Amino acid sequence: MHRSSTPGAQSTLRSALSLLSRTMASGAGKSNRLANEKSPYLLQHANNPVDWYPWGDEAFKKAKSENKPIFLSVGYSTCHWCHVMGHESFENEAIGALLNKDFVSIKVDREERPDVDKMYMTFIQAISGSGGWPMSVFLTPDRQPITGGTYFPPYDSHGRPGFPTILKMIAGKWAEDKDSIMKQGAALADAIKEATAVEATTDFPKVEQVVVRCYDHLEETFDKKFGGFGRAPKFPQPVNFEFLLHCYHANKNAAAGKRALEMVEQTLEAMARGGIHDHISQGFHRYSVDQRWHVPHFEKMLYDQAQLAAVCAQVYQITKNDRFKTLVEDILVYVDRDLSHPDGGFYSAEDADSLPTADALKKKEGAFCVWTKAEIDSLLSDPIDIKPDVTLAQLFSAHFSVKEEGNVDPFQDPHDELKSQNVLIATQSLEETGKKFDLTPAATKAAMEKAYGLLFAARAKRPRPHLDNKMVAAWNGLMITGFAKAAAALGNEEYAKRAQRAVDFAKKHLKTKDGLLRSVYTSEHAAGGIVQIANPIQGFADDYAFVIQGLLDLYETTYDVSLLEWAVELQESMDAKFWDKENNSGYYLSASGDPSILIRMKEDQDGAEPSTNSVAALNLVRLADAFDKSEYRDRARKIFAGFSQRLAKHSFILPKMITAYQRWTRPPTQVVIVGSRDDKGVQGLLKAVADTFVPWKSLIALDAEKDGWLIDRVSHYKSLSTAMDGKPTAFVCENFSCSLPVHDEEALKTRLNEIK
Repeated sequence: MHRSSTPGAQSTLRSALSLLSRTMASGAGKSNRLANEKSPYLLQHANNPVDWYPWGDEAFKKAKSENKPIFLSVGYSTCHWCHVMGHESFENEAIGALLNKDFVSIKVDREERPDVDKMYMTFIQAISGSGGWPMSVFLTPDRQPITGGTYFPPYDSHGRPGFPTILKMIAGKWAEDKDSIMKQGAALADAIKEATAVEATTDFPKVEQVVVRCYDHLEETFDKKFGGFGRAPKFPQPVNFEFLLHCYHANKNAAAGKRALEMVEQTLEAMARGGIHDHISQGFHRYSVDQRWHVPHFEKMLYDQAQLAAVCAQVYQITKNDRFKTLVEDILVYVDRDLSHPDGGFYSAEDADSLPTADALKKKEGAFCVWTKAEIDSLLSDPIDIKPDVTLAQLFSAHFSVKEEGNVDPFQDPHDELKSQNVLIATQSLEETGKKFDLTPAATKAAMEKAYGLLFAARAKRPRPHLDNKMVAAWNGLMITGFAKAAAALGNEEYAKRAQRAVDFAKKHLKTKDGLLRSVYTSEHAAGGIVQIANPIQGFADDYAFVIQGLLDLYETTYDVSLLEWAVELQESMDAKFWDKENNSGYYLSASGDPSILIRMKEDQDGAEPSTNSVAALNLVRLADAFDKSEYRDRARKIFAGFSQRLAKHSFILPKMITAYQRWTRPPTQVVIVGSRDDKGVQGLLKAVADTFVPWKSLIALDAEKDGWLIDRVSHYKSLSTAMDGKPTAFVCENFSCSLPVHDEEALKTRLNEIK
């Protein structure tokens, strides 16, 4: 399957308004300040009639000098509802005039400025109980929140005010009583600061209780029929999978441990069969709008591919089930083909929306991915070689539930964008499909591979979705982890080389003398094809944490000590820039010294991405285990102290941190392989480790000719490196006390499987 490539009246009104406003906007032919930006999201709004400003002093000074409230719009370039509000409102001349008259309008790419997004999303969630994008917030000139929401329609409907009505209401209240609004904004800002404060405590919860509470929550919310957790919409949530795999490892022979693994396997297999999985072009879409993983929101995010690849690799390590190996390969071929810069960096995302045809004027969600029955019948009209009375279309349609009327429930398609279309979902196994046509499994597989190739070629002729070519340090770090874990579990050196290319890219383009940048961009006009904005955005705490994690994971695959050197360097920089020195309780998302940020926030839950402090805590424990440095372990302790109340009361919101907490409470476990890495005996021992799922261990390779930097820093490495006169040897060390030497691969696997 590895394919490569060079509701009714309101819906009609929405479409008409969108087309009219786009025509008006493009006819104006004017660009605003966003035309000078590099963010694909900001550039999408560069020709709006709205007088947009990027986040910065120019906008703040204008708001103060003209005494106007700020309208802050936050989104990202592949966000479907951001596109909808953009077309309906921001391309509309009349709405643009209202914004320009009474507000200073600021556009923010949440992927460039996660600190701004986090601060105001906390406010929106507090006042509304939910959040999402586009985020629409009204602020005082001092950037304190007044009110806000997410998507606002361009007209009043069903008792809900439209965006123009809201603008007039806010402007009127500001003109009438701005002083009280300013006081309200200040009070709201103070309330957010107080509510989000993380204070350290010495009352640590018992790790067993934390693990059980999180496990029980996941088991209770698990969808026993379709996999996943909770109700629709359903997200992959790889942080939950990782937690459950740790539960499995600690309780392999107990019912709870086996159930933990079953939940992960069932969910991944259901996702792989569903429409959330792109069966033609590989990779996974963002989430499913229905319970059975059928109809997705069609955008594809790098951070999802990264985490799912890593999880599937670990499940393959455990089960040796080729279905998970195939899933890993599926994800990584997509990333390497469609989300990769030639120099090695990874792009952020592909859009959900695209033009259904080259001459279409309006994009539709999922247009690139869906099929009519007529298209399938035409493209797959060839008969199956050994069964000439059966066409590829008949086999394919039976397997993926392709129907003449389309296979999407109208309830999942309120705007009729998927009417008569088919979102591919495998409702049975390939073997079951083949049996219906008296085909052997091998013949069925061969026929389906041919069908995939034909559809891939046909799809390549369609207009592609927009590619967000921003390369974010944090997400590149996650993808390095994905390739590294896949390289180890599958024994694929090409994956390790791909991860190293990404590290080299980060060193060349995202590393500065002061640390990391948040992101870089592509430009055909720039030397080397890489460009940066005039005032580069410095890296945030998640950039450091995720890149450090990637470096540690790749070291345990390639054993290149320079990866450890850079990880240590970045950890020191992260500590200096982001550590909460006042409360000693974790890392802020943003560095100190940015006056535009009213409140420095800490991420306090693991979501679509793991939180900064969860990853950082685990990084610190891993560094402590590798280097025998109490400073790292003590800093991790302070993170757990800061988050102890959340771990005790709401452990299920921090599954990644729980895995770090588990490891912190255990004695350090190291697997040390000694000898020349050119020696086949050493290579065999390293492969034995790679084949075995042991989440608590640090893997250290000591080659006296290559690893002097590491050997010189840890006293017991020096003694181990000379203990056997260079003979290929493995030591399993707990609390820096080592077992008898092991020279045999199978004996090492046996010893590794004894670690719980």
